[in-house]
Amino acid sequence: MKDKKKSQSNGNTRTIKCDYLARVEGEGSFHVKIKDGTVTDAKLVIFEPPRFFEAFLRGRRYTEAPDITSRICGICPIAYQMSSIHGFESAFNVTVHPQIRQLRRLFYCGEYIESHALHIFMLHAPDFLGYEDALQMAKDYGDVVKMALDLKKLGNDIVRLMGGREIHPLSACVGGFYKVPTKKELLPLVERLKWAVEASVKTIRLVATFPFPDLERDYEFVAIREPDAYGLIQGRLVSNKGLDIAISEYEDHFQEIHVKHSTSLHSTIIERGPYFVGPLARFNLNFEQLTPLAKKEAKGVKFVPPNRNPFKGIIARAVELLYYCEEALRVIDQYQPPPAPRVEVTPVATRACGCSEAPRGILYHRYTVDNDGIIRSAKIVPPTSQNQPTIEQDLFEFVQNHVDLPKDKLTWQCEQVIRNYDPCISCSCHFLKLHIDRS
Repeated sequence: MKDKKKSQSNGNTRTIKCDYLARVEGEGSFHVKIKDGTVTDAKLVIFEPPRFFEAFLRGRRYTEAPDITSRICGICPIAYQMSSIHGFESAFNVTVHPQIRQLRRLFYCGEYIESHALHIFMLHAPDFLGYEDALQMAKDYGDVVKMALDLKKLGNDIVRLMGGREIHPLSACVGGFYKVPTKKELLPLVERLKWAVEASVKTIRLVATFPFPDLERDYEFVAIREPDAYGLIQGRLVSNKGLDIAISEYEDHFQEIHVKHSTSLHSTIIERGPYFVGPLARFNLNFEQLTPLAKKEAKGVKFVPPNRNPFKGIIARAVELLYYCEEALRVIDQYQPPPAPRVEVTPVATRACGCSEAPRGILYHRYTVDNDGIIRSAKIVPPTSQNQPTIEQDLFEFVQNHVDLPKDKLTWQCEQVIRNYDPCISCSCHFLKLHIDRS
């Protein structure tokens, strides 16, 4: 049986390998090559088979896209649904009722709460606290792990109430929802969310005490910015280096390229290179849109923008966890059922572009449809494929700066570099064309 972690030496050349990454969704590995004390190569190797979701969508009616795309990921199905829904609504000039828009934010709140709780405590905290996994961590941090499970269950319950089930929910559709909850159905969540706000404050204060390795680079952070809310749905795509575009302009500025060592495409900004999406990007770009309490707690642990240490992304996730608990409370407090759960939609032949913030970063969809609403082509760019080039650059830089660390510690921290991004590897493996040069 192969060892999971290896360090091979050949003269002045050393290779650090992790054949199977732990505590990430999907299957991947990393290889780092060092020669004469200098890093010569660093790769995040993704070997999970392509999943061809874009091909599945061809020939299907636009109404099927939200349900099909939600199957791409069991952790963030709502972001997949909503990116497709917003794309079609924009293309078909559909305007939904303001309360539908608010219900969609509540839907996202559930997804963010369960996803962030899972990553912070179960997948990432063991790295900082020196445990192999959350089960080992629970022996010493039982109360923390229980709090995490309760937070995750709360997020799942919000998604179930809104969507009919907690994984691959069914209620969202182009034009609104098939069914919306009553105010009475939402009210039992209030006391649990108030507890979750307190738990999120504890989370921020806990993770801010973790020992953070040194790593800062001149990243280009990219996120959605909304004029009147923390960036989540629709809005514009902005960066800290001057990008400010409509979602429909995405493919004028971003490109996907194939690399031999990955079954996932790499995404870059045209003529600028890799970029960074996810909680740290959103925090840096949209800090002023957080709630007063979220800003206060971030400042209280001296975590303010600009922050360029990807290891501290766990603090950004904790701040967002607090924000989305408060946001859920706000939506429930202000909610009044809309006149109808959805509006009529008339398809036209067009190009539909949608984007929303999944917990791991921006998720872009583009479709072409005919007058009957039949999808003729589809393109989906998940956040993990957008972060892959940046992850590789982080590996390169981190190993170069810590090349003298003992091999076990260096390998461990290289895994942590990757887990900073909470990569969803399976999500990234669904492009249509793969060219292999066997020469």
